[in-house]
Amino acid sequence: MDELFAFLQGEGVNEALLRGAREFRDAHPVAAEHAGRVPTPEYFYYGRRIWELALAALLAGQNLLLAGPKATGKNVLAENLAALFARPMWNVSFHINTDASALVGTDTYDGRAVVFRPGPIWLCAHEGGFGVLDEINMAKNEALAVLHAALDFRRSLDVPGYDRLELRPETRFIATMNYGYAGTRDLNEALTSRFAVLDMPEIAETDLQKLISRRHPGINVKIRDQLVKLYAELERKAESAEISDSALDLRGLLDSVALMERGLTSGDALELCIVNKSFDSYERTLIRDVISARIPADLTRGDVFRA
Repeated sequence: MDELFAFLQGEGVNEALLRGAREFRDAHPVAAEHAGRVPTPEYFYYGRRIWELALAALLAGQNLLLAGPKATGKNVLAENLAALFARPMWNVSFHINTDASALVGTDTYDGRAVVFRPGPIWLCAHEGGFGVLDEINMAKNEALAVLHAALDFRRSLDVPGYDRLELRPETRFIATMNYGYAGTRDLNEALTSRFAVLDMPEIAETDLQKLISRRHPGINVKIRDQLVKLYAELERKAESAEISDSALDLRGLLDSVALMERGLTSGDALELCIVNKSFDSYERTLIRDVISARIPADLTRGDVFRA
């Protein structure tokens, strides 16, 4: 992932940490059958300090917990880290039905005999991958109990009816959690202590400008800056409870720019990707008012992008 290394060098990330990541990937080549699991990021995470903290923790052998509100780039950073270290990535999205067998594996009949079908945590441990534990604060106790031994100094998994599996030294786990989502709860101290915790900040306006320009290099700078200010204004209104955070959707903003590049007018693109994320008619009217104060609804592709 030379492009990602070049991006991080351009962002001023500590060279010693980048060198450590290169040495890590050189020391731990990926098996050919899992090379397709090494991600190729669509977006790069912007934030030099967060990058340096995350790299230092992973190089020191620690697992990461990325905690923060929505639209702070937690999953983008997790994917970027797996790409930078060239590790196969297994993703687990926790929900009420995620149990121990869904994580470690279970017995299954292959047509001839009962065999063990490994789950994502087992595969991550066996292959030295990066396991992304998405929305870990939605997991129930049975699922969390599986992780305790794997995440601490024991670095092992006991599979009932089978042998104990020792985690390969390059295995890391990166958990994400949002604050205040329905169905979430506080993590217990025993689990939290097994992570280095990164408090993910909201994206800075200058970083959002760079993110949009990198994805859409032909965008009109004035329109880009108005989109950034629009996002900041929606953020302020959500923080002051004038609107819900349903419209505060960074993916939605980026998707709207992509639709404008495909030929939709600015009004239609922003309606699809931001306004309609709210299902309250009064709130949608408020959001439209915020948008119309910044972005005319009739901008065409030629207005938004340079020829």
